[in-house]
Amino acid sequence: MPQETFTLQIRQIRLETDDVLSFELASPTQNPLPVAPAGAHLELHLPGALQRSYSLLDEGLGGCYRIAVKREPQSRGGSAWLHSQARVGQTLQAQAPRNDFALNEHAPESILIAGGIGITPLLAMARRLNRLGHRWSLHYAAPSPDRMAYRDCLQALAADGHGSLHTYCSSEDRRLDIAAVVRASGPQAHLYCCGPAGLIDDFITATQDRPPERVHYERFAARHAASTEGGYEALLARSGKTVKVSAGRTLLDAILDAGVDIPYACSQGVCGTCRTRVISGTPDHRDECLTEAERQSNEAIIPCCSGALSSTLVLDL
Repeated sequence: MPQETFTLQIRQIRLETDDVLSFELASPTQNPLPVAPAGAHLELHLPGALQRSYSLLDEGLGGCYRIAVKREPQSRGGSAWLHSQARVGQTLQAQAPRNDFALNEHAPESILIAGGIGITPLLAMARRLNRLGHRWSLHYAAPSPDRMAYRDCLQALAADGHGSLHTYCSSEDRRLDIAAVVRASGPQAHLYCCGPAGLIDDFITATQDRPPERVHYERFAARHAASTEGGYEALLARSGKTVKVSAGRTLLDAILDAGVDIPYACSQGVCGTCRTRVISGTPDHRDECLTEAERQSNEAIIPCCSGALSSTLVLDL
């Protein structure tokens, strides 16, 4: 079933750095907004049939959502449109915030590690931890100080007495040593990381001996290429359709071509919007949002990037 959407109006656009714009989005009719816990992302429907997910900078307090978007040179359309064509007063459709990067609000210590625009969900977490009066430290890496969005805001949050901010800029020859940060954290600490692929890979390596329930990360893009080998069938149990997935197409492409509605956003296996229950068959998992236990159980698939190892998949669609 397609997910219900609601209308948001662009109320403010602000230049945060040379390549980052922030957007304040509110209901044009002043309707209450769905709750957005720290770490959540908002899925926007943009012109050209684009759906994109953006991490929220706060919990939606004050009747508006705030997102920050970096202009990506290799943009697939989302950041390009927002940077070049979005205007104050325009309306967009959105889906209720989802949270695949949830903050543990009972942890005795929270270690936040951000690279570049990966600061967005971690800023929301720092704000929430301050409101709870819990201890946190944030380690923020960027190429240079002028490309470090929200640095002043983070310094103000740290000055409130609950957290500490540590910045690292390659232009100043100050580099983030993730392994050292992890070693210095307490055994009960929860660790969070968001940023480019290399940062996430280093974080995973540094935390491999930590209990998995205390290690949290969110990627911008999948590490693996999408499954487009094809050569299998997907039986859609609820709609009664049989979909043949040919070479060069993703499972999601084939489902949509068959006229079956399925929500999706990132098309890279990162956000989890298109997550679908597997009734039988063996998926070829290529995503970044399922846990290792979920992949081993084969009870769910992310069809925008994953395919099949068996000749047939039976899906709850």
